[in-house]
Amino acid sequence: MKYERIIDDVDHKILEILQEKARVPNAEVARQVGMAPSAVLERIRKLEERSIIEGYEVRLNPMEFGQGLTAFVQVSALPQANGKLAAQLAEVPGVQEVHQVAGADGYLLKLRVADNAELGVILRDELMMLSGVESTRTSIVLNTIKETRKIDLNR
Repeated sequence: MKYERIIDDVDHKILEILQEKARVPNAEVARQVGMAPSAVLERIRKLEERSIIEGYEVRLNPMEFGQGLTAFVQVSALPQANGKLAAQLAEVPGVQEVHQVAGADGYLLKLRVADNAELGVILRDELMMLSGVESTRTSIVLNTIKETRKIDLNR
């Protein structure tokens, strides 16, 4: 199915600007798109109301907060696992993302923790203690080449 644009060219440009730097002043966005600041502010408000813009976040350096180790954990769920497992996984300390995936594993988690010791405690004392978890497989990130939440608006 071909992607249908749900926004016009001006909204597209506004989103490109905000994805690059969410704290850009409204007047600067207006200058770049050639509109009045009040019109740009109204467009942004409508994009927020339509949930095209979900929010604004500050990206923090995990190393500065003692969370320098990133790991991906594949969680195999037992067939009788109840629907609460995903919510329980999301509450585990260090878990940043929970994705339900197709295939043998039911969930893929992204964790940020201090070190291997903390990761081991989370795997053993948190994840494996959850009702519905059959097993886990962990990949530790050695180096991150690219990490972004930006959406490719030109596809």
